Amino acid sequence: MANKKDYIAGLREAIRNMHQCASTWIETVPVHEVFRGKTVWQGDVEVFALKGHPKAQKAYAWAHYDGDKDQEIRFVAVLEIPPVKDAKTAVQASIMAK
Repeated sequence: MANKKDYIAGLREAIRNMHQCASTWIETVPVHEVFRGKTVWQGDVEVFALKGHPKAQKAYAWAHYDGDKDQEIRFVAVLEIPPVKDAKTAVQASIMAK
């Protein structure tokens, strides 16, 4: 992404496409997930308030390079539905879903 504004716009579009609702950016939360003493994920998670979703009030979203040669950008958007309650548990849920 060219800049933060474009990055946030891309994440908002991903939320709209994945979860069929509008969103408003709230904040950026750094997350460092460690398993057995090793970093399994580290980065910034963007927090969004949702409008029009029947079950969730928030979503946690980020993007990363994907593919054999990191040639694609993959967007991740996790809804705040238990057990997801914050940015850290959103990352954990995403890791477990792989």
